[in-house]
Amino acid sequence: MPIELDERGRALENEYFHRKEKELLEKMKAKIEGEEGKDLQLQCPKCDGTLYETEYENITIDVCDKCTGVWLDAGELAQMAAKEEGTGGWFGKIFG
Repeated sequence: MPIELDERGRALENEYFHRKEKELLEKMKAKIEGEEGKDLQLQCPKCDGTLYETEYENITIDVCDKCTGVWLDAGELAQMAAKEEGTGGWFGKIFG
């Protein structure tokens, strides 16, 4: 009989900690999801406005809503220059 009580006690203890870990994981997931929504909006390095993505000749660029500054991610300038080389556009003339 004492062995059964010990096993029952361990089972209840395991169930309790399993439930607490599950609650903690749910709280952590909710916190991470809330933080992800905040991180998606990038701030303009010049004026602290909000950057939004727009398409320029099939290249996604970031534009500030306050100062209308254009910000390029890694490789986007090279993509723009490569597209303009063959067409003789203004961008290709500057960086070509």
